[in-house]
Amino acid sequence: MRLSKPEVLDEAACKRRALDLLARREHSRFELERKLSARAFPAALIAQVLDQLEASGALAAGRFTDSFVRARMAKGQGPVRIRAELVQRGIEASRATEVLREPDIDWVAAASAVRRKRFGPARPKDFKERARQARFLQYRGFESSHIHAALELGEDSD
Repeated sequence: MRLSKPEVLDEAACKRRALDLLARREHSRFELERKLSARAFPAALIAQVLDQLEASGALAAGRFTDSFVRARMAKGQGPVRIRAELVQRGIEASRATEVLREPDIDWVAAASAVRRKRFGPARPKDFKERARQARFLQYRGFESSHIHAALELGEDSD
């Protein structure tokens, strides 16, 4: 239990709380709205403060999206799963799809790296093992074309 005096629900306090959250990590507007609402700030005040933060550049959907995609890729997640999480966090589906289709992202290489990390460098020897590895990659959020390519590549393909 945190012992502190209750926050005064004014614009300065709302902005301070939003900036505190943004200092820890990038947030989407939707996430900040939810977190500030949980602190009992009025919806009109939250909207006003978030508009100011967007105008100043402190809150940027593009920066959040890029940061989120990089973090999830580093965790070994694929585009299907990342897209779903972005939409869940208030990013438009079309924007999420656009970011995930950028040419500098190699999803086949990512799927291959995740497969190698989990199962080792050897390709699956039989159908049962291939299906198991494919299910694993599907659960991680890779598309079927990425999975197929990751399972077909040999250990010397790097």
